[in-house]
Amino acid sequence: MDSSNEYADVCIIGASIAGNYLAYLLSNSNLKIVVIEEHDEVGLPFQCAGIISKKLSTLIDLPQETILNRVKFARLVAPSGNSVRLSGDEEPYIVDRVALDKLFYEKIKNVQNVKYFFGERFKTFERVQKSVRGVNLKIKTSKRVIESKILIGCDGPLSTVGKQLGITNDIIYGTQVRINARFDMDEAQLLFYPQIKNLFAWIVPEGKNIFRIGLAASKNPLKILKRILNNFNLDIKNAISRQGGIIPIGAMNKIAFKNILLLGDSACHVKATTGGGVVMLLICAKFAANCIINSFLNNNFSKYFAIKHYQKPCLKAIGRQLKLHFIIRTILNYFSYRDYENFFTILNTNNVVNSISLYGDMDFPKKVIFKLIKDRNVLKFLLGFVRRHPNLLLKILKILIK
Repeated sequence: MDSSNEYADVCIIGASIAGNYLAYLLSNSNLKIVVIEEHDEVGLPFQCAGIISKKLSTLIDLPQETILNRVKFARLVAPSGNSVRLSGDEEPYIVDRVALDKLFYEKIKNVQNVKYFFGERFKTFERVQKSVRGVNLKIKTSKRVIESKILIGCDGPLSTVGKQLGITNDIIYGTQVRINARFDMDEAQLLFYPQIKNLFAWIVPEGKNIFRIGLAASKNPLKILKRILNNFNLDIKNAISRQGGIIPIGAMNKIAFKNILLLGDSACHVKATTGGGVVMLLICAKFAANCIINSFLNNNFSKYFAIKHYQKPCLKAIGRQLKLHFIIRTILNYFSYRDYENFFTILNTNNVVNSISLYGDMDFPKKVIFKLIKDRNVLKFLLGFVRRHPNLLLKILKILIK
């Protein structure tokens, strides 16, 4: 380890979209910001299906070159092949995720008060007595010691920062190929199978007849992916590239601590229905930046202050929605082959399709859920399903009171 110390007002662990966007939001302040990234380059390895709702362009200025495609339809496919095609005004983006991760890094990489260290792994932190500089934390990496007032964990689902705080995520494993294929370029497909616990398989049109085909599951994702590709007469050996990654599954964790915040995957700012979290983390990054700036203005770095100015606003903006995503996912985990078939038959009725198309929202599903349970057939199915799985209600209650 380098014996020389580095000083920062804010030390961010992780240079993905979460860490880079937060650093960007703070870059116009007088705060000295250090970003630690264990990989040698921003955005790599690429680990994302890259389908994000149109809210993305309302949250950030999205350059056209980061958009590879937009899809007009979503097809939900049951195990038998029975499907329902949904439309609406969502038209999500298919993005170049590497370019998105690099977007804010490129904006601030030469800013004087922001410094990046690549190829460097966060190891641990310890609290120290306030020095003349008012330092609260001593942060150790694989190469140096950093003295900082605030530490931000943007270091992914297996966050080392989170673990030291006693926060861990349940995870599933994702795998994906980019491959030439012949599907509808205007349509994203979500394929549901009982053996894919915790998520689904996807076929996402990237553009130019290239599709991202993948899945996330708690067990054997690569084995299942090969089987799905074979069903479409595709061979994994013909893939242009392959990606893999880890996805946190659950509801939002505790994210505010004395001198420390968690953001993005480390905070489980991820929708349990889809595994996506970019919109959620961008929303929370703005609260994080506001909290950090106000901490310095008020010289208050307490846990109470962080909860009031960061955790509570996040809970109000996205926390309850993330719980709803997790409840939906928990219910789907109990679905059998027959349950999927019966439910998709109900989904294919005009009233239900119209409700989903009109009120459907990839990020905030509360409105469409309440519309759906007003449908007599949907409500009858759900009541019968819960009666057959009485322990499901207990799991849902645990999610609600967490």
